[in-house]
Amino acid sequence: MTTTGEDHAPARGGPWWWDRRRGAVLDVSLGAVSALECAAEGVPFARDAGVPLAVGVVFGLLAGSVLVVRRKWPIAVVLVAIAVTPAEMGFLMGIVGLYTLAASELPRRIIGSLAGMSLLGSLVVTFVRLGQDSAQKDLQFGDWLLPFASITMSLGATAPPLLLGLYVGQRRRLMESLRERADSLERELQLLAERAEERAEWARGEERTRIAREMHDVVAHRVSLMVVHAAALQAVARKDPEKAVRNAALVGDMGRQALTELREMLGVLRSGGEGVRAERAAVPLAAVGVAAAAAASRAAEDGEVSSEGPSLAELDELVGQSAAAGMVVDLSVEGEGRPYAAEVESTAFRVVQEALTNVHKHAAGAKTYVRLAHRVSEIAMQVENEPPPEVSAESSARLPSGGNGLVGMKERVAALGGVFVSGPTDAGGFRVSAVIPAS
Repeated sequence: MTTTGEDHAPARGGPWWWDRRRGAVLDVSLGAVSALECAAEGVPFARDAGVPLAVGVVFGLLAGSVLVVRRKWPIAVVLVAIAVTPAEMGFLMGIVGLYTLAASELPRRIIGSLAGMSLLGSLVVTFVRLGQDSAQKDLQFGDWLLPFASITMSLGATAPPLLLGLYVGQRRRLMESLRERADSLERELQLLAERAEERAEWARGEERTRIAREMHDVVAHRVSLMVVHAAALQAVARKDPEKAVRNAALVGDMGRQALTELREMLGVLRSGGEGVRAERAAVPLAAVGVAAAAAASRAAEDGEVSSEGPSLAELDELVGQSAAAGMVVDLSVEGEGRPYAAEVESTAFRVVQEALTNVHKHAAGAKTYVRLAHRVSEIAMQVENEPPPEVSAESSARLPSGGNGLVGMKERVAALGGVFVSGPTDAGGFRVSAVIPAS
């Protein structure tokens, strides 16, 4: 892919001011023909002017050879052609000089002035010459025929090369403009492709973060409760067989729930991955705009899919599971409950879930207070635990901590425009608070 307009510019392979060798050959050939023409026309000029024949021929050769520099100095060529017009020489030089002048990048006022001078000079010389010829041959013309013939011949020698040069020059400038515009579009497309790749990379990073957060929320809570129940099962297996059976049943139920949620999430990821591969195979690499639109559409669809999750209606069951694991939990709800957006309910549920999981990990046995408040334009939740009691070796579950729970909660709440605060209390416990806009 080209990056600049210089790739389209012709390579300078000719001598001196010529860009190409064939241009130099053409100009030298035109100069030679013009010199021969002017040399031949210099013979009658020398005879009429009363100068030696050699002087007229040399003068014609020098004047005609000026056409060689028409690309470098087109103004000089036209001025020389105008200067030798009274000598009735330089016909080829005048035509080619006017064409080159009109096709050049010179201002229009200069082109118009020189073209007018050339037309006027040709008109005067033609008028005088026709008058002399008619007088010598004793021809009688009307008062209008001589000026009409002079004007017609002068325009015929001046207008065609001038108009052709203007057309060729304008077409050349148009092609250069189109070439520059094409190069600019290529650069813009390359920039758009780079930006699309950056956006895609950012979207992949966000998706990885979202998946990690979902996996953490799904696995951490269930597995934490399973570990707590397993520790309790180990402690009471011999002392209270009936309680051990109940704990074993709870461990099995929680394991099945965790597996169900993981299967659902992996199923969404697998179907989404197949859709992405199919779209990548169908979309051409050059269609940057279409690819960007498809990526944006996929991101929107993924967002809709991921917004489906747990709701606040399952909060009682969540608290009951923690209570069954031995935690003393007090749930209080303020205000009248109402349906919220799926992502709002899912985020509120995950915040409470992760906060209870952290209590199981870091403050086992501590009394915990879960408060939920339905307000006019927002929903607030707070999970606070008292200082944990002395942990005996028998009751310790030794739950590991990855350190990502609070970060994930803050990211979830901030994504909805809410506020998240967490930290220790003055009594030695820990408090997690979040406020999420209701709409």
